[in-house]
Amino acid sequence: MQTVVERELEMQLVLSPERSIPVPALLAYRADDPYAVHVTFHVGSDAPVNWTFARELIVEGVFRPCGHGDVRIWPTKVNGRSVICLALSSPDGDALLEAPSSPVAAWLERTLRLVPPGSEHEQLGMDDGLSRLLAPVAGDELWLRDPWTTGTDDTPDASA
Repeated sequence: MQTVVERELEMQLVLSPERSIPVPALLAYRADDPYAVHVTFHVGSDAPVNWTFARELIVEGVFRPCGHGDVRIWPTKVNGRSVICLALSSPDGDALLEAPSSPVAAWLERTLRLVPPGSEHEQLGMDDGLSRLLAPVAGDELWLRDPWTTGTDDTPDASA
């Protein structure tokens, strides 16, 4: 079963209303991290720039403005074409990127087929982990027994 959904695409880094530059990006979704999406930007430096945010943000952001703070997403039209705007803010600076809507929506649909909304918790294996954590092990009966009623009388008799 496929557990990763990736899509390479070219986004536009908006420098001003009249100027933008292309930025290669990789959208990635992993079933083992079901609440998050990962975006890697290749900006021409030695190391790529990585961002991780809630998948729910992008699910909503393809339809209407959402988010506040570090990540904001909204749909719009630029020169007659549909785009998704992604505004990112960090201590290192701010960036406004535009991504073509169709490839983003197609990638997002694939993530939703892999892990449908509302089933993310099933991917984490928390139920299995809790069962193993809470399963009785040898020696538990010593700790679970009531210390005041041990069933045997090993204490000396006070009347003796």
